[in-house]
Amino acid sequence: QVQLVESGGGLVQAGGSLRLSCAASGRTLRDYALGWFRQPPGKEYESVATISWSGLTTAYADSVKGRFTITITGDTRRNTVYLQMNSLKPEDTAVYYCAARKGMSATMKSEIDYWGQGTQVTVSS
Repeated sequence: QVQLVESGGGLVQAGGSLRLSCAASGRTLRDYALGWFRQPPGKEYESVATISWSGLTTAYADSVKGRFTITITGDTRRNTVYLQMNSLKPEDTAVYYCAARKGMSATMKSEIDYWGQGTQVTVSS
């Protein structure tokens, strides 16, 4: 079992920054990639960023490249994944979910093994 708890959402003006955190814990996290998805109002889930357990491999959606950065700290049983979001735009408004998948990346919603509860990010224009 892997438990994921997000924090850090909120309301920010366009051009501002937020940092989301996802506290991950479980029997062993070494085999799990972690990622962030988001679901804008009335739209489908979108993969935003993913990072391997080692932190050596990352990937981003084109819509956030150059603005968002995903990082990871911790050990095999407990770690924290961060999503630093800069230059936020109104179209970044969504519920953001932390996700874990056994493997090297977590970008396909259908392949996710564990989900966090979600945190709301609202960007005003």
